[in-house]
Amino acid sequence: MKKPTILVVDDDAALRELITLRLEANGFRVVAVDSGEAALAQLALARPDAVLTDLQMAGIDGMALFRAIQARDPALPVIVLTAHGTIPDAVAATQQGLFGYLTKPYDAPTLIDLLKRATRLGVSAADVADDWRAEIITASPAMEALLAEARLAAQSEASLLIQGESGTGKELLARAIHRASPRRAKPFVAINCGAIPAELLESELFGHLKGAFTGAARDNPGLFMSAQGGTVFLDEIGDMPLPLQVKLLRVLQEGEVRPVGATETRPVDVRILSATHKNLEDAIGSGEFREDLYYRLNVVNLMLPPLRERREDIPLLAQHFLTELTAKYDRRVRGFAPDALDMLAAADWPGNIRQLRNVLEQCVALCTTPTIPGSLVARALREKPAEIQPLAEARAAFERDYLISLLKLTRGQVSEVARLAGRNRTEVYRLLQRHGLTPALFKDRDETA
Repeated sequence: MKKPTILVVDDDAALRELITLRLEANGFRVVAVDSGEAALAQLALARPDAVLTDLQMAGIDGMALFRAIQARDPALPVIVLTAHGTIPDAVAATQQGLFGYLTKPYDAPTLIDLLKRATRLGVSAADVADDWRAEIITASPAMEALLAEARLAAQSEASLLIQGESGTGKELLARAIHRASPRRAKPFVAINCGAIPAELLESELFGHLKGAFTGAARDNPGLFMSAQGGTVFLDEIGDMPLPLQVKLLRVLQEGEVRPVGATETRPVDVRILSATHKNLEDAIGSGEFREDLYYRLNVVNLMLPPLRERREDIPLLAQHFLTELTAKYDRRVRGFAPDALDMLAAADWPGNIRQLRNVLEQCVALCTTPTIPGSLVARALREKPAEIQPLAEARAAFERDYLISLLKLTRGQVSEVARLAGRNRTEVYRLLQRHGLTPALFKDRDETA
């Protein structure tokens, strides 16, 4: 089993080293930093399993760090080391979501026990297999935070709504949640509500009796009964017709279904996961989706980020698909030319992971060299990829646009620009000269006449 990672934050080097040694001796992997600022930078690189932070530090202190983490990743456990005088603050923070606090000098066994509980090392013998999320390839802290929430939600029976753009992997996440749940030994049944004609969807979901309609030559139990004891995943739930929404609401409220042509209901025990790329609140406003059903389905909400917001995953996903597709096409393509990877990393990917795989499939199918060249990627993308600006150019462009906006706002009054920018007039004149900006051009005509 992979060792849980603890981010230790303390400006006392000796204490930081002592804590690190004790945690590593008890089976934890430790990343140690000396400030709240360094901790936030580390969290942007990788998500730990828990954070252990000192309370009193210069700059971002322990409570400010906790609030920043809670805003970004509320499922990440945070434990604070505090002095006696600050215990009331720690107790108040516990009510707001702090996992726990310890007083200094801390008791080592108590700390180890608290961290084990924080990292869920003490779950039951029926612990989730390590491969529950094997199909989801990511190095993104945002995705790791989402997966941590998904694993917690999987342990409950709450209905769960997965939202995100098309191609972000909503069904993969639903399958992972099923594998992490107590229902993992039972069936997982998925259906796309937008891919089946409305007149057939009721029969597919709830079943029908022989002779219920023309062509019903035999009884059909339906997907809900087929998933008895397991999980039903309703993809594109926003496309479900209103009459069927009423019947789905009965399943959620009463735990029973009525097949087409039947006069009696049948009990069914399933957990419902649903997904959509639509804004269901807008659909409620337009009368296309029932508000009561929405609240029944949206007990827990998970929002999958688009691929453009997890660009660090693009090389990983590209290599994964390359391995998969070279085996499919029996090609000896080993990797990507540097310009090809740059294009992949810079593309907008409106179709997300599904589009990435399609682009790579075309590249592998047409590639005649050991590495995929940038020309093939550009052809598959069918557009000029966005270029990543060097930092100096990006900073200069922002600075120029910022100055222009202030000059427009103040009608070229340099003293006002300096006040709004929080800089002195001399520095502002120097910046304007650097960017070739003339304040007089932004004044009213009658002022410059």
